[in-house]
Amino acid sequence: MDFKVTKDMIIGDILDKCEQTAPLFMDMGMHCLGCPSARGESLEEACAVHGVNSDDFVNKMNEFIANL
Repeated sequence: MDFKVTKDMIIGDILDKCEQTAPLFMDMGMHCLGCPSARGESLEEACAVHGVNSDDFVNKMNEFIANL
């Protein structure tokens, strides 16, 4: 898949483009992916709220996507 995630991307946009990433968000502790406010957050904002390093998470997501 020719898609790269950046930390300024909106979570809803990431999920719309690659719904297979949902389990990664769930593993982060973000269990409300259907919630309008969660889908409107940037990846960096969600990581900050959940105590996750955004750069590490972006790398993990992009590695996951590259292996689809």
